[in-house]
Amino acid sequence: MVDRSYQCKDVLILAYQSFGVLFGDLSISPLYVFKSTFSGNLSNYQSEDVIFGALSLIFWTLTLLSLFKHVIILLNADDNGEGGIFALYSLLCRHAKFSLLPNHQTADEELSTYHNPRYSYRNPQSLTVKRFAERHKKAKTALLLLVLFGTCLLICVGFLTPAISIRSAIEGVKVRSSELHYGVVLIIACILLVGLFVLQHRGTYRVAFMFAPIVILWSLSIAAIGVYNILKWNPRVYKALSPYYIYTFFRDTRYDGWISIGGVLLCVTGAEAMFADLGQYTAASIRLSFFCIIYPCLVLQYMGQAAFLSKNFAAVSTSFYASIPDSLFWPVLVMATLAAIVASQSVISATFSIVKQCYAIGCFPRVKVVHKSKWFRGQIYIPEINWVLLVLCLAVTVGFRDINHLGNAYGLTYMSAMFVTTWLTALIINFVWGQSLVLALLFALFFGSIEIIFLSSSFIRISKGGWVPLVLSVIFMLIMFVWHYGSRKKYLYDFHNKVPMKQILTLGPSLGIVRVPGIGLIFTALVSGVPATFTRFLTNLPTFYQVAVFVCEKTVLVPYVPQKERYLIGRIGPKSFRMYRCIVRNGYKDVQKNEDDFENDLIMSIAEFIQLEAEGSGTLEGSVDGRMAVVRTSEKFGKRLEISELERNGEASSSMPPTILNSSKSHILQYLQSTYEMESPGSTLRRRVRFKLQPDMNYRDPNVKDELLELVEAKQSGVAYVLGHSHIKAKMNAPCLKRFMIHVAYLFLRKNCRAPAVVLNIPQTCLIEVGMNYYL
Repeated sequence: MVDRSYQCKDVLILAYQSFGVLFGDLSISPLYVFKSTFSGNLSNYQSEDVIFGALSLIFWTLTLLSLFKHVIILLNADDNGEGGIFALYSLLCRHAKFSLLPNHQTADEELSTYHNPRYSYRNPQSLTVKRFAERHKKAKTALLLLVLFGTCLLICVGFLTPAISIRSAIEGVKVRSSELHYGVVLIIACILLVGLFVLQHRGTYRVAFMFAPIVILWSLSIAAIGVYNILKWNPRVYKALSPYYIYTFFRDTRYDGWISIGGVLLCVTGAEAMFADLGQYTAASIRLSFFCIIYPCLVLQYMGQAAFLSKNFAAVSTSFYASIPDSLFWPVLVMATLAAIVASQSVISATFSIVKQCYAIGCFPRVKVVHKSKWFRGQIYIPEINWVLLVLCLAVTVGFRDINHLGNAYGLTYMSAMFVTTWLTALIINFVWGQSLVLALLFALFFGSIEIIFLSSSFIRISKGGWVPLVLSVIFMLIMFVWHYGSRKKYLYDFHNKVPMKQILTLGPSLGIVRVPGIGLIFTALVSGVPATFTRFLTNLPTFYQVAVFVCEKTVLVPYVPQKERYLIGRIGPKSFRMYRCIVRNGYKDVQKNEDDFENDLIMSIAEFIQLEAEGSGTLEGSVDGRMAVVRTSEKFGKRLEISELERNGEASSSMPPTILNSSKSHILQYLQSTYEMESPGSTLRRRVRFKLQPDMNYRDPNVKDELLELVEAKQSGVAYVLGHSHIKAKMNAPCLKRFMIHVAYLFLRKNCRAPAVVLNIPQTCLIEVGMNYYL
């Protein structure tokens, strides 16, 4: 009973918090739905039946697409609690071989977040379709393109939502100040938009507590205004909830009515956010918020506007603000502006998350992802995307003088994204949930047909603003596909040109070179074998560090990888070679930690692997893939080495400082490094630690102690990062299209994105770049 009360309390708290993130966009739709619906020739039909018909369309669209599709059905298609298009794609790739990620391992399937017991049922009827898609690479590519197109549409939502919401809220001023110039409204809207985007880098943790009360107060206010208008103007408006009025609407308006439903679909803009941001809340909390507050408040508001318009049709262009009682006008205007800002903030944050997910699976150029410890979990900031969104947002705000054109673009974008989600959900029903193909087709045909009707109306308005998001979505998708194509070809070149292990073993423990103190981290995309970058380095400079670690950072198609399962450690060659492999597995929503934390985690993981390997593979806890093992699941992890914090002057902060190990660097190099660190603001914040062996640790094999001591000494001597500096070229006999994609498009993206060292936050004094020519 106590547990049940705690669960109810948690659901209520999450339901309250969800208002400020999930429902801002959906709750401000009444600002422009009726205005956009009656913006065309439908304004010539000034009858109560037409008003009631439009209300009936809005009510049933909101009910079918928001309530039934998203709240009741789609919230069940979560990926370990996460939602969105990438969650659907991840589920499909894990239950069928649809993924195009090249470095998949069997050990990845042993992650605790990889399999969900709810989706363990397999339907034999779906095997035929699944095998067909798995055998044909074109089917996999088509699925990826569909997902990328859906994400590009949502990126467009990232700049359309602030533009239409804030501008619609500000335009309410003209209702009371008709002599106010149109340019003044634009200037105010642009100032708010610039301020919104400029402050993104500071995060929302200080003001986020205000978001939920703003949206709740706004929702209750518009509901109260709706009840007021129903009682004052037309209490019979409840009859419009009957679908019969949809029939009379199209019977009376015919073609003009069909064109106008492109404005009706604006009532569900924001419904996709309930599923996309599912990871921050729970399905139960979202359903509670929607059923108890959002849905009834929106229905009452739309009914109130319809009741007002049935008696005041001339005010249809300003129906929302015109229906507000005079004494409440300015407070409601302020609340509308605040609600629009909250809705815009949520959409911008969601856009950052979408871009980060695309980048994680190799479908977006390298960008800087910023996450601060005091921010909320999952909240990130991407500077490049922020400024692109600001420019596009200002462009459409100023460029579309008619806000109805902005509504056309917004509605078409959202409905297209919902159509993509519908077909991905149909695949989930068949492949993941194990339901029959007939049920999946019924879902796709029922909701897809509704969305196609709305899309057909929106496509008529392409020349009136709808072309903007489509063109930009195609451009974004081409950028993503070109980057994915070039990255995949580059990986395949590395894979086919990796050095055979026999060649490495014949060189002996010294590798035929001089081994110097220190640790060399060789970054590679390969999960097996030795990359050609390493041998090219040895060819040009026949020396390397005494400890070599081949590091592969890769993305597994799960939202998050638990920290204790993240590092997969193994050995390359005999123990005397002192060569290790570390595979760092991240989920598509994981945020990378600081570089110094990575160094320390890596050393602790290698030390644990050395000890567990000596104790025997039978004592290893966790999954093992050949000579690779997940070592952080061991109960003794972190107890093999003693770690102490260092002060800025190099002294250990521990009460029992370990023995000072001298660095192998010359005095000149040490002076240059200290000078660089003093001049670089970021390097002074690096966490400095020192390792030493536990004094009371017993070792069965004395060689283990020697190897651990060598590892500690190498860490004290310094860590260097070895990255490949690739020069991409197409083969001479490559087709013209391939040469264009590589020589022009892919190289342009590579030259204008962040360098790998910047993304990994590697100090320049620790970086070694090895030039490589790639002929793709």
